[in-house]
Amino acid sequence: MTAPKPVRADGLWADDLSIGQTFTSGTYRMEKSEMLDFAEHYDPQPYHLDEDAAVGTFFNGLVASGWHTSAVSMRLSVEAFPVATGIVGAGGEFTWPSATVAGDELHVEMTIKDLRWSKSRPDQAILSVGSRTLNQDGQVRQSGTMNLLAWRRP
Repeated sequence: MTAPKPVRADGLWADDLSIGQTFTSGTYRMEKSEMLDFAEHYDPQPYHLDEDAAVGTFFNGLVASGWHTSAVSMRLSVEAFPVATGIVGAGGEFTWPSATVAGDELHVEMTIKDLRWSKSRPDQAILSVGSRTLNQDGQVRQSGTMNLLAWRRP
């Protein structure tokens, strides 16, 4: 198989990447109205939908859905990690050590932890990328490892 068509003219190919290489995104401000809208559509739980109903819950206040934090993290990752063929997922694990709240200025830090060339597809590599989504105070809102596919430069 040959590499897929590039989706970024400025993109990096697997042969441009190395273990330990890091990428940092710009920021994204989480707005209360956006958190409520996301929750209404995708995660309608009281601590995501209503400030008063959120009091006394595990979070004791209104928080963003972890899936909303993930979606924002993906957007920031796409902007920060310029893979020529795009970020093509091959699995991963994520945790939310602390909840995202309205007003958080999120950014993503990504580090290549491993790069393995496929034995059966020598033009393809699997990247293991550590990722942390942090707020303006350095609090980790999401942490994880993603496995991504990348191709050798054609």
